[in-house]
This record gives sequence, C-alpha cells and structure tokens, in this order.
Amino acid sequence: MQVKNLGEIEAVAFDIDGTLYDQWRIHFYAIWHYISHGVFFLHFGLTRHEMHGMEPLEDFRKIQAEKMARRMNCTYDKAFSKLEKVVYNGLKRYFVKMPCIKDVPETFKKFKEAGLKIALLSDFPPEQKGEIWGLKPYCDAILGTEALGALKPDVHSFLRMSEIIGVAPEKILYVGNSKKYDVIGSKRAGMKSAYLLTGFKRFFNIKDKDADISFCNYRQLQDIVLN
Repeated sequence: MQVKNLGEIEAVAFDIDGTLYDQWRIHFYAIWHYISHGVFFLHFGLTRHEMHGMEPLEDFRKIQAEKMARRMNCTYDKAFSKLEKVVYNGLKRYFVKMPCIKDVPETFKKFKEAGLKIALLSDFPPEQKGEIWGLKPYCDAILGTEALGALKPDVHSFLRMSEIIGVAPEKILYVGNSKKYDVIGSKRAGMKSAYLLTGFKRFFNIKDKDADISFCNYRQLQDIVLN
C-alpha cells in the first residue's frame, strides 16, 4: 500500500501501554495497589530504567529479578516471586475493566481489510492484557520485548518483529505514545513511526519532528494511512 509521504507500507505495528489504552487509567484504577507497594515499584522503576539500556538478554526475567534482589537486599527467589505477584499478576486484574482508546478496534479492522499485516510489540507481556480488547483476530503477531530479550528502544526487538511477520523494516509503520522508546526505537530499526499525541501536545496539536506521523486520535490515523 502506498501512503502519501511514507512510501510503501505492508504492516502496521502498535505499542500497547499508553497507545491502545490511556496510560492514566491504569494509575487511576490501580492507585491503591501502587500505593501499598510503593517502595517495591520505586525499585522496579529504577531497575527497568537500567534495563532499557542493556543489550539483548537470553533470560530477561532472570536478570531483572537478580537486579531487584540486589536493590531490595533480598534473595533472588523472593524478588522473582514478588515481581510475578505484584507487577505481572498483580496488575493483570485491572485490565479486565480497562477500555481501549476510542476507534482502536475499528482502526485494526480497517487496516486488516486494506491488506495490511498487524503486529503488537510491547515492553510488558501482552498476555497481561487478557483478550486485548478483541484485537487478537486482527494480529499477525503479538510480541513482548521481554520475551525477545531487549526492551525498547533497542532495535533488537523491532527487528525480530520484522522477521516474525515477514515484512522488511522500511515497510512497517510503528505506532506508539513514547518518543524515546517508540519513535526513536522504530526509526533506528529502519521503520516509519507514528506518534500518538497526548496531554498538552494533543491539546495544542504539537507534532513531533522525529516522527513520520503525529496524530491525535485513531480516526486521524486511519485517514492518513488509508486515504
């Protein structure tokens, strides 16, 4: 498919957190969970920040738990267990009632009908989101960067996704809400990028100079890609 100012596009890939649902909602729904495990989430945030800059790992969860154990001065087993309980399983239940952003399902449907491949690539396990708002049937691949070995913006996971769906990086449009992780990461991997504006950037329609597309809502993304 030829897209104006983008060239040929054969696939559209999406981040999940903050891109398919509003990021503020998880903090609102899980506020007491975050508060009751505040110190743990502080350590977790610092650990993830460190791991965003690491080379691809064979066992991401193992290294993450080792780093958490050192930060919390506890055993590896305790750190690993608490990560599963508090972060992965602990947050999972809040996504049951989490709505997706308006027009996301319609966008996936129209992109699929137009012959585009669709993929999800997220820094958190996609299975944490359950049925992912009914989007699974439209997806050719649903991938987590942890399982692939490297968090965004490392190019490794972007390129692995490209291999898995069988589409060259330059023919993939990657959609995300983070300039640092989604826009910069996908561009480094040779992909096109679409940046979902949020907050004051959305209000004032402040486009990102590094992204190929900046959009405020999914109807607008449909118009850019399909028309």
